[in-house]
Amino acid sequence: MPRPPKHSELIESIYDAGLHPELWSEVIVKVNAFIGSQACGLISKDPVSKSGATHFYCGVDPHYIQLYAETYAQYDPLARLPRYGEVRNIPDLVDFEEYRRGRFYQEWLRPQGCADVANVVLEQSQSPCPMLLTVIPGREMLDAGQRARMQSLVAHASRALLINRAIERKQQRAIALADVVDRLSAGVILLDAACNIVHSNPAAKTMLAAADVLRSVSGRLVARSSEANLALRDIFRDAGQVAMAAAAGRKISLISHGGSYYIANVIALPSLLRDGATERTSAVGALFVWKAELDGRSCAGLIDRTFDLTPAELRVLQSIVEVGGVPETAIALGIAETTVKTHLHRVFAKTGVSRQADLVKLAAGFSNPLVH
Repeated sequence: MPRPPKHSELIESIYDAGLHPELWSEVIVKVNAFIGSQACGLISKDPVSKSGATHFYCGVDPHYIQLYAETYAQYDPLARLPRYGEVRNIPDLVDFEEYRRGRFYQEWLRPQGCADVANVVLEQSQSPCPMLLTVIPGREMLDAGQRARMQSLVAHASRALLINRAIERKQQRAIALADVVDRLSAGVILLDAACNIVHSNPAAKTMLAAADVLRSVSGRLVARSSEANLALRDIFRDAGQVAMAAAAGRKISLISHGGSYYIANVIALPSLLRDGATERTSAVGALFVWKAELDGRSCAGLIDRTFDLTPAELRVLQSIVEVGGVPETAIALGIAETTVKTHLHRVFAKTGVSRQADLVKLAAGFSNPLVH
């Protein structure tokens, strides 16, 4: 039997288990020693079906744990759960002499050399299977000292379980969000304060492997242009700067070796991703990177309605984004360069931009995967 821990030491261990559920096995051993009982466990009980599941325990042979789950949970007198926070043993709930003649005592508890069991419900929610602290005192009935020691742990164990539940929900949402991120066609790159790559989704890995617009140099994100590199270093130097850039809608324009435009959207990393993972990430923010392409089927109509472009102006805009400058657009559309320039100046006037690069950014915004 381990040395009974001090109350303060045990409380500290309980809250440690709240943050790290894998520690509950060790905590239950300490709780058992503190109460002075033969066995102890954290179990969940369904008061309707009377089924139970033992999550952490000590002092009971695993054979009896299995027997309880398979057969004897339905005969347990304590299946009729007390209210939250009330320590109750068998004589508190049923006629003791009648209980001693029943299967639970005769076939499950008595063969273990025990006489009594005590429960306390640790969850206040309307959970269909609330968590309980269960104690088997030993050959004697639960005494006043053991009851008091159990009672002194209720509030702390209850809070620790609430923390467990909150972390579990947060991790589930983080996993779901990470799965969504990995399925995006846009590249997603998480960066730390030195622009080291903390995580990249499959689309970003493909982009980095091409080593054109963006590449990884010893794990650090490097853009093809020095201007984009300076912008990255400035924005990602800390989480606060990233948040300001994201709030301002900051974007970084990127150009490939072949002249294609890409847009990198600065995203403040949600706390869900920063803190929801099992291990805290060093990332301070994220980049969403996608090729600036105008999808005529989904975006052309929206751009047309927004800026009241004529069909000819819309075709020039689309060609500028997808093909390149004025000469390339003239060839692609089979019209004179002067005609392209005329339509382009009208597009500039209607959209409020004055450079082709800004026009590409504007068009990309209508196909931004973060907007739709």
